[in-house]
Amino acid sequence: MKRFLLLLLMSTSIYFMSCADKTVNNTDDVVIENDQMKLVITSDGIAKSLIYKPGNIECLIQGKKVPVSTITEPRPYQNEVKLAYPNKKTTFKSNSVRKEGDKLVIGYELIPWEATVSVKITPDYFAFTLEAFNLTEDYGISMTEPPISEMWFLRLPVRNLGHWGDWLNVIWDDKVAVNVLAADPCANADSEEGEGYRILQAGVDEKVKLTGVTAALITSAKDELLDKIAIVEEDYKLPHGVVSRRHDLYNASYYWTANVTPVNVDEHIKYAKMGGFRLMNIYYPVFLESRGYRLIGNYDVYRSEYPNGKADLKAMLAKIKAAGITPGCHFLHSHIGRDSKYVTPIPDHRLNLLRIFTLKQPLSKTDTTIYVEQNPQNSTMARNRRVLKIGTELISYRGYTTTPPYMFYGCERGIDKTTINAQPAGYMFGLLDVSEFGATSVYIDQYSDLQDEVADGIADLWDAGFEFIYFDGSEGVNPPFWYHVSGAQYRVFNKLKPEPIFAEGAAKTHFSWHMLTGGNAFDIFSPEKLKEETIKHPFREAPRMQDNFTRLNFGWLGYWLPGEKTIGTQPDQLEFVTSKAAAWDCPVSIHADPATLAKHPRTADNFEVFRRWEEVRAKKWLTNEQKNMLRNAKQEFTLLLNEKNEFELVPYDKIMNIADGSREVIAFTFERNKDLYAVYWHISGDKKMELPLKPGDLTLMEDLGKEIQIQSGQNGQNTIIPVGNRRYIKANKITKDELITAFKNAKILD
Repeated sequence: MKRFLLLLLMSTSIYFMSCADKTVNNTDDVVIENDQMKLVITSDGIAKSLIYKPGNIECLIQGKKVPVSTITEPRPYQNEVKLAYPNKKTTFKSNSVRKEGDKLVIGYELIPWEATVSVKITPDYFAFTLEAFNLTEDYGISMTEPPISEMWFLRLPVRNLGHWGDWLNVIWDDKVAVNVLAADPCANADSEEGEGYRILQAGVDEKVKLTGVTAALITSAKDELLDKIAIVEEDYKLPHGVVSRRHDLYNASYYWTANVTPVNVDEHIKYAKMGGFRLMNIYYPVFLESRGYRLIGNYDVYRSEYPNGKADLKAMLAKIKAAGITPGCHFLHSHIGRDSKYVTPIPDHRLNLLRIFTLKQPLSKTDTTIYVEQNPQNSTMARNRRVLKIGTELISYRGYTTTPPYMFYGCERGIDKTTINAQPAGYMFGLLDVSEFGATSVYIDQYSDLQDEVADGIADLWDAGFEFIYFDGSEGVNPPFWYHVSGAQYRVFNKLKPEPIFAEGAAKTHFSWHMLTGGNAFDIFSPEKLKEETIKHPFREAPRMQDNFTRLNFGWLGYWLPGEKTIGTQPDQLEFVTSKAAAWDCPVSIHADPATLAKHPRTADNFEVFRRWEEVRAKKWLTNEQKNMLRNAKQEFTLLLNEKNEFELVPYDKIMNIADGSREVIAFTFERNKDLYAVYWHISGDKKMELPLKPGDLTLMEDLGKEIQIQSGQNGQNTIIPVGNRRYIKANKITKDELITAFKNAKILD
């Protein structure tokens, strides 16, 4: 009897254990497993379970029956399917999966194709490589290649865990992270949103590559995710995105310049050090004969300030490094200037074309109307972008017809000093892909080797001593953008030796995560709008970037002189941006010109703001509690140096309508050690201000703890204080309201 009860108890325990274990498998289920995770795929092609084993956490949504793979054809090709279903873009779901050694063989509904996916099991990740497509029955037509437009070879319906990183393609909470990661540039890692879950997936595109493409699946503790990604990057010889994010300079702000030369480099170094900047980013027209967005394409053409060419550049960078500042470069890597050798006098055949047309009639050297077979409808009409590339010349057009006879009319021949030619009927030509930003450059055909040629030139310049890079204009590529945005970056990045310590870029796609460890920088905003735009753009993006285990740059910041139309760049603006950036472990950057910096009366105060916050970043001074406090979008903060020359972070509030609404003086109140203070300054001058307070009501300080004398007004009831650079007032036995009222009723004295 006891034995029977024991057996009954054991069987009951086994039953409940089986009910609790969602990974109980049918005998035909495919199981892929290591010490970290267990993936179960049903024999009929459904992603069934993904267990994070150390925490016994089920990561997949249950009961949704999401196919583990799909194939999309532009139209059905198999004859019976073509006859039975509409001829349109059609997606076919996986309906069978079997394991043969280290390979998965996946079958699909309706179509006679199987996909072979090899599986590499390591202690830290699974790697899935789409190896081949196999035809399982005769089509009845002459076709061996799979007629697909795109295919997902791994699809996992991961339940929502609280955090979604759209760039890294990761879902996570404090306990576990699930990441489907591209392990080579040709793998398309993406997701689809469901109700309560998101399908993380990896696939291929026929415009890029159909086989030999790899993606990794990582399921780990959240705090171990970067360690696992670092192993994938090492195993597959990828850019070291994790190592970069752990570099000491990863969160350092940079001083950006478009006019540093061997002659004035000392001035730039002086200001960079004044602001505590550990990085200097140099725009390429500084040393190359280029204008704006016009990449010259001839890398031995140096500016006159560099008479010895690369040797002078190398010496200048060495001087910057000797000052303790790391130099980087800023390039438009996918742009070709319209005055470069690749455009004029004969445009290169590797410039990208948006559309192809066929001449309906012969084109002579004097024709100003071009007749074509195709309807030009939707060809660009943007100013300076209406450019046709026909043989050896570029031709602009005034307009076109969208009913027969189709034509481009009002044509100007041989623009951009290109070579006028004649072409016969039937000749094929294209609409040139001219940049939408200023129309001063054109985009490279990323299917050609021109991007590699440009990369060689950039790599030769990099060799002068640069250590980080900004990929500007990264959106300037042809589709598919998921591949070519990061692909163009990678074709340059891969040739930079040594590897950049970090990179930023104007645009990003999934594979860019391995390179663009700094994310993007926003373009400059005017002083009056800077705080508002900071909250609207980088402040809102920062938590999304944190969900991707990375950061962004809260710059670029402009530097504006005070004048009639603007108050100019002021300390509180810079304090606002850089403090909000620090809240998310992000840096800032500033566009700096010594001539402008020297003219601004508040440059010393402005750059002291930078210096303090850069020291905070370098020392990792902020606590998590302080970072959370700084994330209050409506509250402003100031970083003080107290009497002991130590940092103090305090919230402060702006005093409005100073001196009866004058814009000349800016002031904020704050409290520390139970005392009331004000910090104030003049936006551009060095004047005096009369406050309706008794001299004994306040203590005036140049810096905290450094008192300076104040002047009594004529009746002894008012106080005259200097107003120029930033100074501090400590209130003595007056309330905050009284102090604010005094500033509002103050008089600015000439």
